[in-house]
Amino acid sequence: MSDLLRAPAEIKYAEELDWLESIDDNPKPFSWRLSPKMVRLFILGSERSDGLDREISQKWFGDRSFVERSIVTLASDRGLLLIGDPGTGKSWLAELLSAAICRNSTMVVQGTAGTTEDHIKYSWNVSMVIAKGQSRESMIPSPIMTAMETGAIGRFEELTRSTSDVQDALISILSEKYISVPELDSDNIVFAQPGFSIIATANSRDRGVNDLSSALKRRFNFVRIPVVTNKKSEAEIVRFRTEELLRRHQIELDVPPTLLDVLLQSFADLRASATAAGSDDEKLESALSTAEQIGVLEDAILHSNFFGERTLTAHTLASSLVGSLARREPEDLAILNKYLHGVVEPRSKEEGGSWPEFLEGGRDAIATLS
Repeated sequence: MSDLLRAPAEIKYAEELDWLESIDDNPKPFSWRLSPKMVRLFILGSERSDGLDREISQKWFGDRSFVERSIVTLASDRGLLLIGDPGTGKSWLAELLSAAICRNSTMVVQGTAGTTEDHIKYSWNVSMVIAKGQSRESMIPSPIMTAMETGAIGRFEELTRSTSDVQDALISILSEKYISVPELDSDNIVFAQPGFSIIATANSRDRGVNDLSSALKRRFNFVRIPVVTNKKSEAEIVRFRTEELLRRHQIELDVPPTLLDVLLQSFADLRASATAAGSDDEKLESALSTAEQIGVLEDAILHSNFFGERTLTAHTLASSLVGSLARREPEDLAILNKYLHGVVEPRSKEEGGSWPEFLEGGRDAIATLS
């Protein structure tokens, strides 16, 4: 695992999964490696009332009902569609579900405008076809077909970014549970094994790009993942990711809790401003998700580690916030400047603490970018 830039969940948490599997005596659907109860426990973490001999860490932070509905859906014959704004943890939840259910979260198709039917069905090894003709050996199965053959979970990221042809091909897979290979005379149908299902994700901001047909919608159960707005939950996510980041980069850096509070409050302020805005020009292009908040913090931590004094400062945090969120010029810079003068400046005078330095760092960053 140390040789991987980013280990998939089934490798990263292999020890936990092995242990849970060894004590799991609950009923399991199909070929699942863990029971639904243990899948939920793996994702949401253990509690004292579970009576386990070891603690299982919480890996996804959100409403318990979203996880339970997702698990129940995958235990049926319907696909699961996780839909929400960017950065709400849809892909991470899909990865954790796949890792817990079949110990393989890497059977993934990334939806783009260039995704074709071949990406979700099969293609051919051209050199083998020329040498020996078309056969099962010369066929290259897609990740979805591999999931079908092994009774595992296939994942489809950003479904609404794919064209209607690709979406139509997915309808037959979800409804018929097999893929025909008309190029072959025999052994020309690949049937899905028990346990096969698809977890798709869709960005709610992509509405209108390639809307899902009614037929495809009927094949999915929808689970809408909202933006985390509860400060306590968001603080838990940010702290969890911060600790993970420091371990992954082997960084020993002081991250004052007060600066995490400043970051959380800043995003809450900017979200409130976006809600009150009268037009898109008055909103930041950023979705201001928890994931983007973590990105700001990661940028600030790495900058402090490599170029700072090995402690995170409010000045560096503000500079990272402006640098990360100012994507349009001059619109985003104007919005951030208005926030600094209208909200941060009065707060720095009233509350003091880290806010005056945060204000100075934000102003310096805007001046540099302007």
